[in-house]
Amino acid sequence: QVQLVESGGGLVQAGGSLRLSCAASISIFSTDLMGWYRQAPGKQRELVVTSRSRGLADYADSVKGRFTVSRDYAMNTVYLQMNSLKPEDTAVYYCNARKRGNDYWGQGTQVTVSL
Repeated sequence: QVQLVESGGGLVQAGGSLRLSCAASISIFSTDLMGWYRQAPGKQRELVVTSRSRGLADYADSVKGRFTVSRDYAMNTVYLQMNSLKPEDTAVYYCNARKRGNDYWGQGTQVTVSL
């Protein structure tokens, strides 16, 4: 069983920054893919970024140039640095891990961006 615990969400003004953390109960090196998703009220969950080993990452167009994903293999933690936040970034952010065809999710962390 893979457990993912997100943290770092909160309330921030537009233009501000937050860093989300996702601590995994397994070695993230052993996963096929790690990612961040978000879900705004009344909307479907959407992909923010997927992260593979060797620093490969694919970002949603809406966050390119503002968000950066990184990994700490020693801590088995994936981070999402979010800069230049906009009100439309407001959502619950979920960490995802994919391993051997199975998807695992964290409980989510709320990010609210005010004007």
